[in-house]
Amino acid sequence: MTEYDDCDRPLWDVPIDRRELLRKGAIAGGALAAAGMLSGRAFGALPEAAGNVTFYSTQLNTVQESEAFRNVLVQGFDGKVEAIFAASDAEFDSRVRAEARANKGTVDVLGALHGSFSTLEDRDYLLDLSDVAKDFTKGKTAIPSNLMTLGKLGTKKQYYMPWIQATYVMAANEKVLPLLPKGAKVNALTYGQVNQWAKNIEAKYGKRLGFPAGPTGLIHRFFQGYLVPAFSGGVVTTFKTPQAASGWVWMKGAWQHTHPQSLTYGFMQDPLLSEEVLLAFDHVARLKNALTLRAGDFKVFPAPIGPKGLAFMPVLAGLAIPKTASNVAGAKALIRHLLSLSTQAKTLSTVGFFPVVSGRISKRVSSGLRAESNAVKLQQTSKKALPSLLPIGLGGEGGNFNKVYRDTFTRIVVNGEAPTGVLADEGAQLQAIMDKTGAPCWKPDPPSTGACKVK
Repeated sequence: MTEYDDCDRPLWDVPIDRRELLRKGAIAGGALAAAGMLSGRAFGALPEAAGNVTFYSTQLNTVQESEAFRNVLVQGFDGKVEAIFAASDAEFDSRVRAEARANKGTVDVLGALHGSFSTLEDRDYLLDLSDVAKDFTKGKTAIPSNLMTLGKLGTKKQYYMPWIQATYVMAANEKVLPLLPKGAKVNALTYGQVNQWAKNIEAKYGKRLGFPAGPTGLIHRFFQGYLVPAFSGGVVTTFKTPQAASGWVWMKGAWQHTHPQSLTYGFMQDPLLSEEVLLAFDHVARLKNALTLRAGDFKVFPAPIGPKGLAFMPVLAGLAIPKTASNVAGAKALIRHLLSLSTQAKTLSTVGFFPVVSGRISKRVSSGLRAESNAVKLQQTSKKALPSLLPIGLGGEGGNFNKVYRDTFTRIVVNGEAPTGVLADEGAQLQAIMDKTGAPCWKPDPPSTGACKVK
């Protein structure tokens, strides 16, 4: 069934301005703009013999995603692409900076998150792509102006082109829906109701709640974008508060009903398919296989609502060209290819990231991905929505920032240490990172002058 807004238009056809992007989390139409374009031709005509293009990215860096990029997403490009995927943000940042300092580079196209580009632009490392941007302002290939504005990084120049977007949601096996707490609505669950649901599931099926808490899992994004802001209203400034501590207490309670193998999970789609897990949280792309292969077996729904609201993390990645690129023409051709109608559609169907170009979601897209898209929209448009943006301005310290949240989880939830002492210790580590980078606060923390402060 198609979802409509008050104007009787499909939700993914409704334009969202930049204020909405920043206020409501900003997947801006993308999760819902997901391309009615599977049969469309690629945008325009690519230059002949685009040559050798080196692509370097922090995104699509898992084995499955990287292979899909090489074998599917660059097919049809009139050139040869060498795709290199960084193991970490720090590795990516170091290489880009090293090539900039040497004034000689081997990389032609960069793929990274918004926060990574904001740091690079400060050092004037990126080319202006305003000429490329002109090709994506009208028709089905148009990229929403709010996303394009983000790519300008506060300037009048287009430093990166929006490329793919995503977020995180929850999924449950349909057979546990009857075990929902009395009066609970699956599309508007509270954290308390999720915990009670997991307890009910355990009583019948055993510990079947699952989190991607393995070495390659993204559980730190759950803490940064969901748990901590939902309970405390912030990410950095509120890190040590009693409200944040109550969130970790919730996590400790939920962990009692969590499958013990969660400490090994990287993607939740596999344990959902095997039914080792019946209720899970993960990145939309890491739920994709389960929703594609057995769409009718799963219900996808928004993250829980906490005392401060429905905190969630919008994710926007873009494409840029470093000033040291050796093949600028080929780089621009590759960007146009990756943003073409057909490639954007393939991005959704092969790796589960939502397109940025406008258009309806094609009926050819699996029903599972359409259900996921609807869950994202519900999350975005909730009256209690509290977007918690990805870290901005951390550069190579992004991994250490994540480590603070993962270490906090390990100490409080896994090892059973007292929250107050742990938050004091880890808060000091967090402040050291903010001071070292000078990164100002990002939403939902209030704006800061200078480095964001842990209060």
